[in-house]
Amino acid sequence: MEKYKLKRRATQMVRDGYPVLLKEDFVKEPIESEGTIVELLDDNKKFVARAYLAKQNKGDGWILTLNENEKIDQTFFERLFKEALAERASLKANEQTTAYRFFNGEGDGLGGLTIDVYADYYVFSWYSAGIYKHQQTILKAFLAVIPDVKGVYEKIRYQTKRKPETDHIYGEEAPEPLLIKENGLTFATYLNDGLMTGIFLDQRNVRHSILEQYSMDKTVLNTFSYTGAFSVAAAMGGASHTTSVDLANRSLEKTKEQFEVNGLDPELQTIRVMDVFDYFRYAIRKQLTFDTIVVDPPSFARSKKRTFSVAKDYTALLEDIIDITNEDGVIIASTNAANISTEKFEQFIENAFNNKGMTYQILEKHTLPEDFKINPHYPQSDYLKVYVIRKGY
Repeated sequence: MEKYKLKRRATQMVRDGYPVLLKEDFVKEPIESEGTIVELLDDNKKFVARAYLAKQNKGDGWILTLNENEKIDQTFFERLFKEALAERASLKANEQTTAYRFFNGEGDGLGGLTIDVYADYYVFSWYSAGIYKHQQTILKAFLAVIPDVKGVYEKIRYQTKRKPETDHIYGEEAPEPLLIKENGLTFATYLNDGLMTGIFLDQRNVRHSILEQYSMDKTVLNTFSYTGAFSVAAAMGGASHTTSVDLANRSLEKTKEQFEVNGLDPELQTIRVMDVFDYFRYAIRKQLTFDTIVVDPPSFARSKKRTFSVAKDYTALLEDIIDITNEDGVIIASTNAANISTEKFEQFIENAFNNKGMTYQILEKHTLPEDFKINPHYPQSDYLKVYVIRKGY
């Protein structure tokens, strides 16, 4: 195993639990290939950690263990999966929720890999060629710990021409759609349809909050609605009417399907395929206002008409939403942009209401649910910020 000395500051960060390596952390930059496991030393040549090299958007490698006696083999990965299984025991036993995150990268001790459960089918997402080099060992370790798996899919989330974006790699193929449960609601998912499955699992607690608290007898607008999961939660929570708006053409059929699998008639709801910003203009012309509005835009999006960036445009987006929110109405403002801090997001909200001369009250805050375990020494991984805001108080 190749050994590399770390600079002093990097050595202290690693010993304190920071999981990411950057090439500038090394005294001499490694030349080994992606996936190579290396031993890290301090400036006295004492053991610091073992890591693997991998280039992805977060850095150039991930720490694996601070234990000098721990080998990086199948037993190592089995230990990680056993610990992950124990921490999700209550979710695994919950028949009302059958989709959740089983393994969350650096939060569970292995940066570069996430594993999601969809009703006993598991989806591996690989974020670098480096972690994928260990795919066979990791899969063997996983199956040793979770032998009752129905099937396994993998999604390649790094640039490569060698592998398909999504592939079925073990066991049975999942039905299409695969129906999963979440807090008693039903959602249609597709495990072999590109990188997206039809639902964002990290918003589970937000959907439950909408179902329980912000829907009964309310008119609900779901912007950037994707497959309409927030709209379904609102309708099942007793909303008087839901409106779902998304630019993607397939959002229409996908949203209809989500209503139908919950025994709801989509024809009684409004589903619009159009630019969300154009919808705001339309709503103002038609004097449409709403009691509850959900806004969960992508971090970055480009259409024929405009480019949207959370960092630059979220305040203006909220201003548009304030205009069509009823007095005492609720805005559920969300972002998954990891580069936006909590403080910056709160500033977006404050600026939007100040610009409109409106008061507001923050009723709830949501971050990642408990199955999306984070590394406390790497707060950047706690990317989700959701604020429930009352207009006026």
